[in-house]
Amino acid sequence: MAGKHSPSPGARGASQAAAGATLAPTPPMGWNSYDSYGGDVNEQEVRANAAYLAKHLARYGWKYVVVDYYWYYPGGKVEGAPVMDRYGRLLPAPNRFPSATGGQGFKPLADYVHSLGLKFGIHIMRGIPRAAVEKNLPILGTSEHARDVANLLNTCSWSKAMYGVDVSKSAGQAYYNSLAKLYAQWDVDFIKADDMSRATDPYGEVYHAPEIEALRRAMNQSGRPMVLSLSPGPTPLSEAANAERYSQMWRISGDMWDNWPEVKDQFGYCRLWAPHIGPGHWPDADMLPLGRLRLRGFSDQPRLTRLTRDEQYTMMTLWSIFRSPLMMGGDLPSLDPFTLSLLTNREVLAVDQHSSHNHLLFTRGTEIAWVADVPGTKQKYVALFNLGKTPATIAVSWNQLGLGGKSAVRDLWQKKNLGDFSRSFEAEIHPHGAGLYKISPM
Repeated sequence: MAGKHSPSPGARGASQAAAGATLAPTPPMGWNSYDSYGGDVNEQEVRANAAYLAKHLARYGWKYVVVDYYWYYPGGKVEGAPVMDRYGRLLPAPNRFPSATGGQGFKPLADYVHSLGLKFGIHIMRGIPRAAVEKNLPILGTSEHARDVANLLNTCSWSKAMYGVDVSKSAGQAYYNSLAKLYAQWDVDFIKADDMSRATDPYGEVYHAPEIEALRRAMNQSGRPMVLSLSPGPTPLSEAANAERYSQMWRISGDMWDNWPEVKDQFGYCRLWAPHIGPGHWPDADMLPLGRLRLRGFSDQPRLTRLTRDEQYTMMTLWSIFRSPLMMGGDLPSLDPFTLSLLTNREVLAVDQHSSHNHLLFTRGTEIAWVADVPGTKQKYVALFNLGKTPATIAVSWNQLGLGGKSAVRDLWQKKNLGDFSRSFEAEIHPHGAGLYKISPM
């Protein structure tokens, strides 16, 4: 029974929501190493991308630099022994991250990122390293060991790096506490926790709520504000309340790469998740596979994104009108002018960062429209999409938007005023293309 001074579950939920709104009042924007380097990024590459972000993108709101998975394996994949401390906590492999030598971990790299005015993040896997269980290493702050808390059946379906942790045991929570304590010592600002929000294990779980909650408790107790991002997707819609309470962003689909069918699939996910958009809790439509991809860490050859320019406009427009977090996946130092222009349009980014009441307006076959409010005004943002194979003229009426009289229309991608319209507006949209507009009643 809870003591008389213990907060009720509702009060705890409200407290979590308030904390989340402070951590991520708008959708996080940044760069993640995965689409470029898989599990094999090194310190020099992280520093180069961070420097580019600081010089060219930070003034537009891009601020997170996130090192994705397997940074603890010398070869960037699950082979050989991972680098760990004596408490079974994974450490950066010094051959790839030289500044981590001498037990410094990611602190020197975080210091560099922070010196640029940016924020630093890391990817982690759910659970405890199998190598720590094999050695039965002690758990910091307890008399227990790795085998006492490891759940050998609750494993990841796509990686053999970790076992799950039984957080119903106090030592299980203590293990997560030890992780968050270490990350706080490294001055980490952002944790992407993988194998969390989609589950397949013998217990029939579809979502690892116990370990998500344990990690968030540990992060809260660490004394350092850290954003929590959950992967992979699709996160079950039935777990929306838990995801909102314990994380700041969560994946709504599986990994999305640079092909039209996967971009097209996001329209359905975004429609379902739109009611859950809000300060501190952002459904995540995945990284932006733009520019040069898969430079290393994958079995195929490096390539430029396979999305056409129209498809790239569609992706950026949907992510913005849906208010998805924006995590660039391509290599930043090699960006071409067109890709850079997609990431630096202030009027488009304002839709992602500052619009409200975002939702699907209509679907007419392969024609789709979304709408959102410009807060504090009667203005509207309207996104028009043509998922078809031929050009389409798509119209939206002022009645559909709850407007009357005459309104001015501005094309946000072209940064161009299109004139005044009395009852409706229509635009010709390229195949697989999109338009994004601001409607201002007169």
